[in-house]
Amino acid sequence: MVAFAVILPVLLAAVSAGVEYSRLLYRKAQLQSAADAGVLAGANMLKLANADDASVASITRQAIQAQARTPADRRSSIAAEIGDSRSSVATVIEETVPSLMGKLLSLPSTTLIVRAKAQLVGSVRLCLLALDPSAKGAFDMEKNAKITADGCSLYSNSVSPSGIQGKDSATARAMSICSAGGFDGSKALFTPTPITDCPSLGDPLKDRPLPTPDFACTVLSPYADPAAKSRSRRHNVVTATITLDPGTYCGGLHITETAIVTLRPGTYVMKDGPLIVDKKASMSGQGVGFYFTGSKGGMLFDKDTTISLTAPTGGLMAGLLMAEERTVANPIPVPIDIYVTPPPPPPPGGTKPMREYRIISNNARTMLGTIYLPAGRLIIDSSRPVADQSAYTVIVAKQINLYEGPNLTLNANYGATSVPVPDGVGPKSGTASLRS
Repeated sequence: MVAFAVILPVLLAAVSAGVEYSRLLYRKAQLQSAADAGVLAGANMLKLANADDASVASITRQAIQAQARTPADRRSSIAAEIGDSRSSVATVIEETVPSLMGKLLSLPSTTLIVRAKAQLVGSVRLCLLALDPSAKGAFDMEKNAKITADGCSLYSNSVSPSGIQGKDSATARAMSICSAGGFDGSKALFTPTPITDCPSLGDPLKDRPLPTPDFACTVLSPYADPAAKSRSRRHNVVTATITLDPGTYCGGLHITETAIVTLRPGTYVMKDGPLIVDKKASMSGQGVGFYFTGSKGGMLFDKDTTISLTAPTGGLMAGLLMAEERTVANPIPVPIDIYVTPPPPPPPGGTKPMREYRIISNNARTMLGTIYLPAGRLIIDSSRPVADQSAYTVIVAKQINLYEGPNLTLNANYGATSVPVPDGVGPKSGTASLRS
């Protein structure tokens, strides 16, 4: 009996400790489940166009609180952090649990700590992608060229050691910069320093349906070019103040002299000819998209022109400001007056000819939407800001070359416009998964 009296307190303490330990393990598992659910909710919110850090953190905490159901008499804290260039959400939960047998165990309470992290995988917040898989300087910046892309990422699919190339004091600033090959930029300033040997992203828009040109060609009104003596000698030329309709412009469209052109919403197909805006002409339109086909396709926005364009909000070209036929056999350069407009430098890698799309305009500040040129070379050699007044601009092209000091701004204010962002670019579209 005496022995039992001695052993009883020890047995009670052991049983109490076992009960308490099981209870704490159960509660910790509940908190871990709540933490996992919270970070997954937060990471999925990162996909949304208008998701800022504060709202993501708030959603994370709310999801945790809803599942954890912490009793009112317990002290608890929930920390949420957005990291990895806004591609992950992490949390730390601390909860003080009172002991049911505190006096017996000399342990009035225990603090439980759990951690969880979820990350988006499978894509990036993409606003510029050079598609060429092997060219030197597929994404190339020279002669004081500048890109500002604070809210998104710059990427080159080229495996060349110079897949991204910067020269002559060129500068680029972005959320992240990545090359499937290497980076050649000893005389340039890229922030952050480009990551090399990244996986190729392929063409994120390769499955996007594109328009089919009409067999019937759009015929311009005689008032579009009132000075012309022969319509046959001035095909699709505009010199007047006029509003144009969507349609198929066979042979392209040339807006020149002091023309002021307003485009009605819709798709403008440039069939077997370029879109040229030159001299002191201006072109503007909301809800418009351009589609280029044929070997003579291409574009020139010359130096003294004014350009203001916003992509469609619906239809086949929704979100696409410009797109082109995905293949071209023998592209023909856009015709220019070399005494007025010097030709662009050749591609840095000496690759075979591509359709050329050139922005020299010193007043092309609204270019809202996605520019998709999978068989084309986008050349920007303006000396003034380009696209800086756009809510967002995304560029996906075979090669992207900047010369002569342009300041290209790739905003990522996706929630500030009704123009949708095509799937695969812009805001993240990856899968949220838990990380240890």
